Amino acid sequence: FSLFPILFANPSFAESIEITSFGHSSLLIKGGGKKVLLNPFKAVGCAEGLREPKIDADLILASSKLSDEGAKLAKGTFFVEPGSYQVGNFRLEGLSIPHDRLGGRRYGMSTIWIWEQNGFKFAHIGGSAAPLSVEDKLIIGRPDIMIIGVGGGAKVYNGPEAADIIKDLKPKIIIPVQYIRNLNSPPKECDQTDLQ
Repeated sequence: FSLFPILFANPSFAESIEITSFGHSSLLIKGGGKKVLLNPFKAVGCAEGLREPKIDADLILASSKLSDEGAKLAKGTFFVEPGSYQVGNFRLEGLSIPHDRLGGRRYGMSTIWIWEQNGFKFAHIGGSAAPLSVEDKLIIGRPDIMIIGVGGGAKVYNGPEAADIIKDLKPKIIIPVQYIRNLNSPPKECDQTDLQ
C-alpha cells in the first residue's frame, strides 16, 4: 500500500486531485476543498495486516456494510446505501449492484459510487463481481478516474472481468484495488489473488 499521495492534474481546469491509498480498496481523495474516503476497513480477511484508515474525512463512501469495506472507524458523513445525495454543492450517485456473481445471494448488494470532485468525474466500482447492466453503464458514463477491484475471489472482479468493464466505460485513468500484493504471505482468510 502507499501512504504517499499521487497527484492528478486536469490542465483544462487547472485543478488537481491528490489520492492516497491505504490498501485493499480504501483511498483518500483530496481536492476541491473536500476529503472523500473510500471503503474504510477493519484489518480482517483480505485486509489483514494493513493499517486501518482511522482518519477524518468530509465524506465516507462505502461499497457495503462488510467490515473489509464499510467499517465505521473514520470520522465523517458516512454513505453506504444507493441513492442520489446532495451535500452542500457536492453531488453523489450510488447505484446498487450484486456484490457477487450469484445476484447478491451470497454477499448481498454493493454500491457503486459516482461523483465529481475538483473537475474530475469519479466512479468507484470496488466491491463487486457482478457485470454492469446497460442502465448502469449509461448512468456511470465515461469517468475521468475509475477505481475498480481486480483481485478475483467470490466478491471482487478478476482481471478479465475488470478489463471488460474498462473497455465499456473507457475511463481516462484506472486505479486497480482489492488485490493481494504479496502472494508469498497472503492473508489467511482471503480468496483474492494479485493483478491478473
